[in-house]
Amino acid sequence: MADRPRPGLRARLRKFARPRDPEVLPATFHRGRVYVLPTGFGLFFAVALMSMLLGALNYNNNPALLLALLLSGAGLASLIAAQMQLTGLSVVAIDAEPIAAGQPLRVRVHAKAPPERARRGLRVDDDGDSDALAPLDLDAGSGEAELSFATRQRGWFELPRLRVSTTRPLGLARAWAYVWPDAPLLVYPAPEPHGPPLPTGSGDQIQTRLHPSGDDVHHLRGYRSGDARRAIAWKPSARRDALLVREYEQPLGADVVLDWRAVLALGYEARIARLARWVDEAERDGRRYRLMLPGQPELGPSSGGAHRHACLRALALMPHA
Repeated sequence: MADRPRPGLRARLRKFARPRDPEVLPATFHRGRVYVLPTGFGLFFAVALMSMLLGALNYNNNPALLLALLLSGAGLASLIAAQMQLTGLSVVAIDAEPIAAGQPLRVRVHAKAPPERARRGLRVDDDGDSDALAPLDLDAGSGEAELSFATRQRGWFELPRLRVSTTRPLGLARAWAYVWPDAPLLVYPAPEPHGPPLPTGSGDQIQTRLHPSGDDVHHLRGYRSGDARRAIAWKPSARRDALLVREYEQPLGADVVLDWRAVLALGYEARIARLARWVDEAERDGRRYRLMLPGQPELGPSSGGAHRHACLRALALMPHA
């Protein structure tokens, strides 16, 4: 559209209008941070009201003049009420679960406000730079809005300027305030879609994991929904009057070593993608693994969600080629 500034021009206008560095949360909206302007409907209402006022004065119609003045007061009150919807509101935190590059990053914006005033019709967006838009419900005094952003590369994702806005109570005015959150979010590297299996384990320690089938019975445990009928130990269950399930020890092999030097034949980003894939495979198989990257301390051997996060974080923050 001709009346919509180009993205580059819009960015320059924003910097010229009000330069601001990213701010540490929580960020509270005081009156000086809340902007108010009439909506399209508000402008139409103002034109209609002005026509009514001129007609009442021209024909000396006192009832019409009184109605025009009452509607003018209502319009001015709606401007103040719209500003009060945002005044005192605080954006307290922003978080997101790390995802692989290329997947949508679901960002949760947590906000709160004093409970003595009802705040309705709030929404959060990124000021029109994308389709990220979500309602913000603060009926209980606090709430959250979830925005979705596209991700293209690994590393820290810098959030854009966010806008909290409302057109309540009458839709005649739009009140909005900006927040520049200093809250970078982590994006994991995209794993290689297809590739070779995990490297052969090294070391003398042989691991085992519990599995519903095998040769060596490890112990009996209580039945869980979804357990196979063939795994139920019927005789012990009859003796204890409760369903018990056999679990077996299954050998997994030695610790897996994920070494940067083992994938030097690949390109830089391809190495990171393969190691990320191997981290996910080792975690899925229940294997203990260690990650060795240049210039960084060795991670592991270990397994579990915390170790996976540490490994993928290290891969995500590798310098870009």
